[in-house]
Amino acid sequence: MAVVRFQVAAVLAAFALCTAVSSPALAQRKYDTGASDTEIRIGNIMPYSGPASAYAAIGKAEEAYFNKINAEGGINGRKVKFISYDDAYSPPKTVEQARKLVESDGVLLIFGSLGTSTNGAIRKYMNEKKVPQLFVASGASKWNDPKQYPWTMGWQPSYASEAKIYAKYIMKEKPDAKIGVLFQNDDFGKDYLKGLKDGLGARAAMIVLEEGYDTSEPAVDEHVLKLKAAGADVLISITTPKFAAQAIKKAAEINWHPIHILSNVSASVGGVIEPAGFEISQGILSASYTKDGSDPQWNADEGMKKFYNFLAQYDPKANKLDAGVVFGYAAAQTMVKVLHMCGDDLTRDNIMKQAASLKNFEPDTLLPGIKINTAPDNFAPIEQLRMMRFKGRTWELFGDIISSELETLRAGNSK
Repeated sequence: MAVVRFQVAAVLAAFALCTAVSSPALAQRKYDTGASDTEIRIGNIMPYSGPASAYAAIGKAEEAYFNKINAEGGINGRKVKFISYDDAYSPPKTVEQARKLVESDGVLLIFGSLGTSTNGAIRKYMNEKKVPQLFVASGASKWNDPKQYPWTMGWQPSYASEAKIYAKYIMKEKPDAKIGVLFQNDDFGKDYLKGLKDGLGARAAMIVLEEGYDTSEPAVDEHVLKLKAAGADVLISITTPKFAAQAIKKAAEINWHPIHILSNVSASVGGVIEPAGFEISQGILSASYTKDGSDPQWNADEGMKKFYNFLAQYDPKANKLDAGVVFGYAAAQTMVKVLHMCGDDLTRDNIMKQAASLKNFEPDTLLPGIKINTAPDNFAPIEQLRMMRFKGRTWELFGDIISSELETLRAGNSK
């Protein structure tokens, strides 16, 4: 009988010890809808069709990157289920897809969805539901508003900051410029246009004509004709890829050769320059924060070696000339970094906490010296850019890295 009591006591003691040891580990595992011991469900909305379908390459690159992560064992042992839907760049459709992702698919968060007006249409919903709307693929300034919208965060530099850089460049290099602006007549174009005017300040009268176009228009040819007729000798294209390529072609067709500045979102060699024509694109200006996948100067770069290996193994059909591929890779890499930082606390609160705690993170495809930093009161991960000029078949960087406040940070490598 004493032996039996001893055995029972030993078993109970062992059980108590196991419970004591395992309880802290179990307690650390916290999940919200969309996360478990084995899976992390991530939602995404992209214009796989419609007027901005050139950006589809971003969603495809992100999916391929998550496939890579899964093949390597996942994130802290959990596989990513990436659910990406098409909204055709239509805000009502974006609302429909966001509700489907949150209420039917049960995603933990929505990551990297593209577009200013489209994301604007779901921002209130995402914040009311307290579901992260993370690393929005749009440079609108409004994504950096943690007080009013604590569940929404951008990723790329703001359009307004980029436009201010161009304003400073024009005032320095061509102080007598007559500026014509071709802009998309929506939140994207208006945000950019405001930044340009703010950058020009008292000299905003340098703008001789603002020509807005709607994404429903088949072409912007008539707008380009009006800008030339207004006497503009500087053309700023605040356009998405399809219309940027059209503007380049039309300007060449009518023998108009202004200083041409492209917004960064349309600076893709594969998505804009190559379709428009290399010969007629020489000398076009833009600004960037990512490396150019088509530029041989990056062939020996360690980060780009990883990127090229990724393409070869996980996304062999991708066009490395397409800036969207480089963008998607870096954005997905940032998302994975945040999820790693979350450890076993995969709650939506913790995801936003970690997203707002990034320090000097450098995705493989960002330009040297450009780093991602966030804070609870700073939801603008990237705030640096470099000017560049198209030459030959690639972009040539020039000048220093400039912060969003137009401060020179340091000289970078240039060819």
